Amino acid sequence: MIYTSLYPARGGSTKSGKHQVVNIILFDTEVRNRLLPFTHTRPVADIRCGILTMRERWERFLEATTSSTLTLPHLQEVFPQNTTNDNLYINGAVFANPTIVSAVTALKTGDVLAKGDMIIAFRTVSALNSVEELPTTGTIQYDGDAYALQNVWDIFANNGNAIRGDYKLLTYNKTSAHIPAGVTVTGAENLYIEEGAIINAGCIINASTGPVYIGKDAEILEGCMLRGPIALCEHAVIKMGAKVYADTTIGPGCKVGGEMSNVVYFANSNKGHDGYLGNAIIGEWCNLGADTNCSNLKNNYDEVKIWDEHINKSVKTGLTFCGLIMGDHSKCGINTMFNTGTVVGVSANIFGAGFPEKFIPSFCWGGAEGMTTYSFDRAMETAGRMMARRNKQLSPAERNMYQYIFNKTTSQRDLFAK
Repeated sequence: MIYTSLYPARGGSTKSGKHQVVNIILFDTEVRNRLLPFTHTRPVADIRCGILTMRERWERFLEATTSSTLTLPHLQEVFPQNTTNDNLYINGAVFANPTIVSAVTALKTGDVLAKGDMIIAFRTVSALNSVEELPTTGTIQYDGDAYALQNVWDIFANNGNAIRGDYKLLTYNKTSAHIPAGVTVTGAENLYIEEGAIINAGCIINASTGPVYIGKDAEILEGCMLRGPIALCEHAVIKMGAKVYADTTIGPGCKVGGEMSNVVYFANSNKGHDGYLGNAIIGEWCNLGADTNCSNLKNNYDEVKIWDEHINKSVKTGLTFCGLIMGDHSKCGINTMFNTGTVVGVSANIFGAGFPEKFIPSFCWGGAEGMTTYSFDRAMETAGRMMARRNKQLSPAERNMYQYIFNKTTSQRDLFAK
């Protein structure tokens, strides 16, 4: 479902005002099963949609410096839960906005806020030990609009509206840096440039179609063309001559080039060369080889189906346009071709001629001519080398998480192996 507005009009500031912030814990529900492969490696709250992640948006609205997580056991060590004697649990799939934040912060101990059957938030003196202990019914029904991620394709389908809302939140009462000489801008009132960002000469930015946000220390190289809404997050780079269409988010530390439309890059991933990517989601630490091309439209213009690995069957998306969905640490070689609605799991390595399968399980190695298991130790070595390029490294807890994913997806690899 594509929503017309994730941030209802409220008048004045998009901020919700000062709140008495209690201990905030963002929780996962069963919806995480429909957000794979990204929830293999993160709670729902750490999915990026718009400029911000779901967590970052809640923290900004609540003016909180931190939050913690209630999630599944294999993720809990990486994303620990911190509890006190006054805990505000919030559904990590729900988009924060001013009206819903007001309802959440008004909760008293024992209150459970719901929209129909969906639990939005609750306040308790007790700590929950697992997601199985989450309340199933509300004591207070929220009568406003409550939008939430429900399916994996919602991440790109809602991205344009989320960018618009986040842009208002992040730029309220702030002044943009100056537009550099040699840059052509239409709709300059909708362009915001953070401190340290660089836009090189010859770039053309159309912000009349939607806001364009250029994050701190990001860079747009010479000759790029951008059409908003677009978000370029902190330290991200757009390579020379790139064409970036509306509803695209380039997450922190990403480096991208070529042509793309309605793509969400989470963080630290690369598509550094020519090739097309549309209506797609790319997780963290991915790399798309030169001239990788991804179909986002079937030749017969039919509705796109994608593989749901939780229920092991194809599901309808209700969309005509749906491209590549790629989990963390996956890679593809030069000239790779992906069919419409392809789903790639975590830490897969894809290469060779022809179209690979439309579902590639986690830790697969190969392509259209055949797949085998990607050795866990080799996969982790590759992950470590890529992370080292950004001065980061895998923690023991993260390695344990990936080992769990490797073990859990063994049957999928066996099923799809050639």
